[in-house]
Amino acid sequence: MAAPLLQMQAITKDFPGVRALDDASFEVYPGEIHALCGENGAGKSTLIKILGGVYPFGTYSGEMRIDGIEQRFHSVRDAERAGIAVIHQELALIPEMTVAENIYLGKEPRRFGVIDKHRLYHEAGELLSQFGLAIPLEKPVYELGIGQQQLVEIAKALGRSLQAHIEQRRSLQSDAVASGSALLLVLDEPTAALTESEVDILREILNRFRENGVACIYITHKLKEIFQIADRVTVLRDGKTVATQSVKSAECTEDALISQMVGRELTTLFPERHVEKGLSGEEVALRVENLSTYPSEPPRLESVSFEVRHGEILGIAGLMGAGRTELIGTIFGAYDGKWDGEVFIEGQPVQIHTPHEAIQHGMGLVSEDRKRYGLLMDVDVVRNMTLSSLGLSQDLASYGVINHNAASEKSAHYVDTLQIKTPSLEVPVNHLSGGNQQKVVLGKWLMTHPKVLFLDEPTRGIDVGAKAEIHVLMAELANDGVAIVFVSSELPEILGMSDRVLVLHEGKVTGEFINDNLTQAEILRCAAGG
Repeated sequence: MAAPLLQMQAITKDFPGVRALDDASFEVYPGEIHALCGENGAGKSTLIKILGGVYPFGTYSGEMRIDGIEQRFHSVRDAERAGIAVIHQELALIPEMTVAENIYLGKEPRRFGVIDKHRLYHEAGELLSQFGLAIPLEKPVYELGIGQQQLVEIAKALGRSLQAHIEQRRSLQSDAVASGSALLLVLDEPTAALTESEVDILREILNRFRENGVACIYITHKLKEIFQIADRVTVLRDGKTVATQSVKSAECTEDALISQMVGRELTTLFPERHVEKGLSGEEVALRVENLSTYPSEPPRLESVSFEVRHGEILGIAGLMGAGRTELIGTIFGAYDGKWDGEVFIEGQPVQIHTPHEAIQHGMGLVSEDRKRYGLLMDVDVVRNMTLSSLGLSQDLASYGVINHNAASEKSAHYVDTLQIKTPSLEVPVNHLSGGNQQKVVLGKWLMTHPKVLFLDEPTRGIDVGAKAEIHVLMAELANDGVAIVFVSSELPEILGMSDRVLVLHEGKVTGEFINDNLTQAEILRCAAGG
């Protein structure tokens, strides 16, 4: 067997009040796709930030070797020189710049010292075409959904870093180690916002790189992907390495991985709900009639109508660009363009033009992009969690003055209820793991006691244990009479949690089902326009 390309041994990393990594070790071989999994807060992102030079040598203990040579990275640039390309979970794009400009940011083609825009857009187009990605090159990144932004980030990392290293490796006539010749791609939750067809595209790209000797560390919460993509898998729990095994071994099953990740058996991912699906006698909480939007380009909505009752969970399915996020954003008053249609809350017509008005009418929205729309990242847990409730409760604020004791007390209640892992309530949320950040967003909306709760990809980037907890919470909220409308790109989640399913294709309703023996094939047929 070939020598390891990467060895990370006895890595320990501390933050104030938290030990993120505790003597963690693992290794990766050339041409191997090595999955790294664990619950949120297990230490996965911290480990790859050490590998990628984000946390420099001296801020952690332990040893890192590439091609047998010890590495002491002091910056991201040092890691890049060693042949490491990292796609972090937090996107590193400039929102105001175009797709093409982001792809070649810092490495723009020049002519006579001036950026060659024609060549830049031509090469960016060829790169996206090579990867099978149809994304408008001249569109500013902030106009893209989170899924398309993820694809741009992937194309940026692959195009800028790996192609050059592949050519360099090919040019070597021996196995001698050369500066920058090591090839290692790190993807942190690359498919969190991607559809299944886009995951297939990514899989083809990774297989192409593997054939050229590129090794890959693949971090994901989607266990099915591990068995489809990876050769081996390492499990982290509480900062420690629990196990490393071949995905083809008989002992490596989804149940075994879950048990290793959470330290306990997880009996079911989707809680049972005893409701008469589609035939509930409960009052209609939300009714939408003939909602249409008028943007200059897709996705646009055309005469969308539906209703959801108190105590019901309505799942919204569809491919990326179908208009799912635009639909719930428009109802919630977060759409900037023109639209028409009618919205009724408990039978009464309402005019909602801003999120503030939506909140006043008893709505809540857990957005797809929690860092952009759901949280103030540099602000503490208490202020994030109470942000949407200040205008609803005199207990929290009166005459413009916040009652900080009441705010802390209510926040502590939801931190306990949702089992949010945080050193204290005063810690900024950017210090929390992605799963715990998502729970803070959920706590923020639960504090408003909503009648209708919109959930846009509520378990995106969430580990399997936290995902099960959120599913239980959804079921409990529905049992308490909350009407839930949720968007998910994961069809098993749609089928596992919905009482009814609404399917969109290019802004139109192409299917509406009672979830009684409903299949993925039926949903996909409608999602594709059937």
